[in-house]
Amino acid sequence: MNTPENLKYTKDHEWIKIDGDTATIGITDFAQGELGDIVYVEVETVGETLDKDEVFGTVEAVKTVSDLYLPLSGEITEFNEALEDEPEMVNEEPYEKGWMVKMKIANQDEVKDLMDAEAYKAHTE
Repeated sequence: MNTPENLKYTKDHEWIKIDGDTATIGITDFAQGELGDIVYVEVETVGETLDKDEVFGTVEAVKTVSDLYLPLSGEITEFNEALEDEPEMVNEEPYEKGWMVKMKIANQDEVKDLMDAEAYKAHTE
C-alpha cells in the first residue's frame, strides 16, 4: 500500500495535500483497493461551503457506492473534471491524477486533527 509521507489522512480514507489555505483531496490507495474498479465519481458541491465531515460527493465502484467526507471545513473550489471521462485514474494514480476536489480551508486548526502517514498506516492494519 502506498502512503505518501507528505500528505495528511482521515479515518474515512481520504488524503489531504495542504498548500497554504488550499487543500487537495482524494481517496487513499487503501480505499481504492477496497472499493475495486471505480466507474464514476460524482461531486456536485463546487462553490459550496461545507463543514468538516459533511458529504461532498460519492464514488461509485463496481461493487458499491461510497460517500466522500470533507476532512476540513471550507469551500469546494474545484472538481477534477478529468474523472468524468476517466474515473479509473482514482485506481491507477490515487495521489496524482486521481485527486477529486480542491477546497479553500476555513479553519486551519482542524488540520491538527488529521493523521500523518504513520498514524494512517497503523489505522489500516
